[in-house]
Amino acid sequence: MEETYSGTFEAALERSRKLEADLTANPQKYKILTGDRPTGMLHIGHLFGSLQNRVRLQNMGVPTYIVIADYQVLTDHDSFENISTYIHNLAIDYLSAGLDPEKFKTYIFPHSHVPELNQLLLPFLTLVTMSELDRNPTVKEEIQAAGLSKINAGMFTYPVHQAADILFCKGNVVPVGKDQLPHLEITRQIARRFNERYAKSQIVFPEPQPLLSKAPMIRGLDGGQKMSKSRNNAIMLSATEDETAKLIKKAKTDGERTITYDPEKRPEVANLLTLISLCTGEEPQAIAERIGDGGGGMLKQQLTDALNEYLRPHRARRAELEKNPDYIRQVLRKGIEQARKEATETLEQVRSVMNMVI
Repeated sequence: MEETYSGTFEAALERSRKLEADLTANPQKYKILTGDRPTGMLHIGHLFGSLQNRVRLQNMGVPTYIVIADYQVLTDHDSFENISTYIHNLAIDYLSAGLDPEKFKTYIFPHSHVPELNQLLLPFLTLVTMSELDRNPTVKEEIQAAGLSKINAGMFTYPVHQAADILFCKGNVVPVGKDQLPHLEITRQIARRFNERYAKSQIVFPEPQPLLSKAPMIRGLDGGQKMSKSRNNAIMLSATEDETAKLIKKAKTDGERTITYDPEKRPEVANLLTLISLCTGEEPQAIAERIGDGGGGMLKQQLTDALNEYLRPHRARRAELEKNPDYIRQVLRKGIEQARKEATETLEQVRSVMNMVI
């Protein structure tokens, strides 16, 4: 019977803590693969939830590969006209947040420009069953969220494509949230099965480990679901200070005047307090006590001031980068060059152990 990485979430959390400690001590042992789909602009939920963590790991000296998963947009979006624009905007947001391909081993590249990566998809598809793909809970949730009535094959094979994204560069650490663990388990299974079937005398692919996010879930300004551009409840990183102020004024709170931090009973208020805390470093409870009977109006004003101050350097960098599209293309080309180099080396090794060398 295969050993799996599933088990309890608490066990996964404990493994993640140990991994974090070793990453700090031995960053050169690891290679991170992470990324986003170019479906639109990034928002502050992305900044606090993933971008800052990528910058932290990069600054520790961990080689960081960031895939802009443009092919995967086609699994649940009919529109493709704006993908190129979104790719450039993603790169701008990455660089504005502090990712630095010049100073660090950080590589940003669009999936569609690395054909060698996609050649891994065919052998990988032979290593999973339809039933395994069909019962993947993350795919089911994405199908439901997208409201799809017709499901294309790309959606079901999405986890296998993701495995190719991770394994082409021998990625052995993937920052994930709890809901993405099933996706990563399929990648681990594919790596394990490939090694067992084709590479008995050597390990071709590592089994990547999940690094669980410590960031709190950022709710949208409607106070209900997770912040998302598709739900129109987000503050985009490209928003101006005035646009940010107007959006926060519309944020949902509740009818109680006294501000308290109670995530279970007052999730909307707690979310705004958490956002202030992420900007200032002050504990949410202390912020609530300071606002006291100032009510929702004062809470929103403090969030507006804190967020605009926090984003000021990001916005300044973004404004400069928007004036220099040639530099953005240079960053992407450098990332593509490195990704293709890694993918070609991996593909040669794959062909060798599969006896396909001519």
